[in-house]
Amino acid sequence: MTYIVNDKCIRCKYTDCVEVCPVDCFYEGENMLVIHPDECIDCGVCEPECPPEAILPDTEKGADLWVQFNLEKSEAWPNITRRKDAPIDADEYQGVEDKFKRYFIDRPGKGDE
Repeated sequence: MTYIVNDKCIRCKYTDCVEVCPVDCFYEGENMLVIHPDECIDCGVCEPECPPEAILPDTEKGADLWVQFNLEKSEAWPNITRRKDAPIDADEYQGVEDKFKRYFIDRPGKGDE
């Protein structure tokens, strides 16, 4: 088992999960995070830290679609190991539907710069 980040993270991008991860398996895109599924040790400490509930075990319904996405993006985006401030309007995007189609930006974030 591994944990994944789904589209609920888009435009919310809280990084509280990054701060508690013991193996630094989070990677940063411009407007979302992903988890490298081969680096995740399945500890689950990140899941309750995510306000929009975007982190799920890969055994949850629909999560299998996100495993490959998380793998691909984690190999292209920079590693992030420290908490950053969430976007100013993050709370406004919690619960918004079709976030991937409407808001996903396929560019890397800044990582730990």
